Amino acid sequence: MMSQVDLAREAAHLSRFIYNFRRWKDVSFPKPVYPLVHPAVLVETFEHGESVSHYVDELEGNDRIKSALAHIGTHALLKMLLVDNFVHADMHPGNILVRVARSKRSSKKLFKTKPHVIFLDVGMTAELSKNDRINLLEFFKAVARRDGRTAAECTLRLSKKQNCPHPEAFIQEVKKSFDFWGTPEGDVVHPAECMQQLLEQVRRHRVNVDGNVCTVMVTVLVLEGWQRKLDPDYDVMHTLQTLLLKADWAESLSYTIEGLMAP
Repeated sequence: MMSQVDLAREAAHLSRFIYNFRRWKDVSFPKPVYPLVHPAVLVETFEHGESVSHYVDELEGNDRIKSALAHIGTHALLKMLLVDNFVHADMHPGNILVRVARSKRSSKKLFKTKPHVIFLDVGMTAELSKNDRINLLEFFKAVARRDGRTAAECTLRLSKKQNCPHPEAFIQEVKKSFDFWGTPEGDVVHPAECMQQLLEQVRRHRVNVDGNVCTVMVTVLVLEGWQRKLDPDYDVMHTLQTLLLKADWAESLSYTIEGLMAP
């Protein structure tokens, strides 16, 4: 927790995110203003924008912008997780601004407005080891496919020191839940809700999950929660599964995601 209040460290995080997203026109971060950077002081560029909460809480209207925001947010997180292995771990709506540039020729409907997303407060980040990353992504694939046994086995590998007292009982309970979700009656359950219930089973069975891995899992759930409000038809877990099935790691995934986000 102490590292999160080191503002010089946060400035370094900003610089790293700015570099990672340098080719993206729809995503940006505040810029640290050097030399006004110190462990106790950080001056950043002022970023105009409206909180994404305005769109999340809005019941009607702006459907196209809401859908675009869900798309941009999802692919930004997937790039952080799959390509860069450097994840903004505090992506709640209060840390996200939206700018919508109004076209000068909007009266003729020749150009559509497109939102721009600004991520704030990057003091909390997560990086995963190679093994943790592989296990976590296999876990996400298993959740998206509703493969309970694989999801449970991947979960048990998400800690270097696993002290679950009854791992087989945990696997069987998770498998039973996923088997139900694969039936016509359980098919209405959203994959993210499956993941939430699985985490409750993790708690009950005292399954260890390392801190950084848990941070990433919670970040995915937070993002999925507000994006489902923006666009109920946009499935973060399905998008993750599709990308993982289409491509292997960094270079191919980078090409795939950059292609999806091309203007």
